[in-house]
Formats: sequence, structure tokens, C-alpha cells
Amino acid sequence: MAKAKRISAWIIVIVIVAVIAIICVGYYNKFVKLDQNVTGQWAQVETQYQRRFDLIPNLVNSVKGAMGQEQAIFGEIAEARTRYSGATSVNDKVAAANQVESALSRLLVIMENYPTLKSIDAVTTLMAQLEGTENRISVERGRFNDTVKIYNQSTKTFPAVIFARIFGFGNKAFFEAAQGAEQAPNVNFGS
Repeated sequence: MAKAKRISAWIIVIVIVAVIAIICVGYYNKFVKLDQNVTGQWAQVETQYQRRFDLIPNLVNSVKGAMGQEQAIFGEIAEARTRYSGATSVNDKVAAANQVESALSRLLVIMENYPTLKSIDAVTTLMAQLEGTENRISVERGRFNDTVKIYNQSTKTFPAVIFARIFGFGNKAFFEAAQGAEQAPNVNFGS
């Protein structure tokens, strides 16, 4: 009888340990999957950035031929592209991408003020491609933020928060616009 009680106690302990292990494995796998979703979605954003960076030199070269006096903008775009290429973290890449967007928006304002540029077929085609790319970037950023939201919610709800902390899954940063992005760029043709 005592032997049967010991065996029953061991079976109960083994079942409890097995249930806890299954729960832990389940949460761990869930967090890994969500983390990979965030990483994959960021790769989609970067793919669109790369498309933008591939288009920009062609646009810049097309525009350079028509307007030599705006060299500062071309330098800023080149510097921002270089900074993005050297960025190692998502936050550094976001900052560099914002710098590219700022310089690019100033270039677009300049181009709007040069009607002869609009009549150059290469510039018109590149502008249309760039506009499409900017739309794709916007969509992918939205999807990235949605993916981060799901991940962050999963790692902050109870009891998942306990397992997230145990396994080292922390909060992910959303893609946010740079400060001042809500203001139109100021271009001064007087200097």
C-alpha cells in the first residue's frame, strides 16, 4: 500500500513537471515565432528601402544634369545612403532612413519648382517609380508596426509576461516618424 502511494506521488509529480514543461515550450515557441515575424517584417521594410536606394542615384543623376546649383541636396542624399548602409541596429537604420526621407523630400520640393525637370522623361519615370516605392515603404512600415504590436501584446499579457521575462523576450520598438516630419521642408532659392 505504501509503495502504491509512493508510485502515485511520483506519477503526480511527473505529470505536473510534464505539464509545466509543455506550457514553457509552448510559450517559448510562441515568442520565437512572433520574434521571427517581427524580424521578417523588418526585412520587408528594408527590401523597400533598398529599392528606394537603388532608384535615388538614377534620379539624382537625371536631375543633376538639369540643375547644377543644388549640390548640397545631392551630398545630403549620398551621406544619408552611406549612413544607412553602415547602420547595424533597427533604430540606427530608422534614423538613417528618416535622414534619407528628409533630403529626398527637399529634392522633391526643388524639383516641383523646376518645371523643365518635369518634362524630362527619365525624371518623370523615376519620380513615378520613387512614388510607388514610397507607398510600398509606407505599407511595409504599417505592417511592421502591426507585427510589433502583436509581439508586444503577447509578451506583456499575463501569464505570458512571466515566460517572456524568463526566456529574455523584451519589448520591440515601433517604427516612428522622425521629429519634425509633420512639417513640410523649407527650400530657399534666394541663397
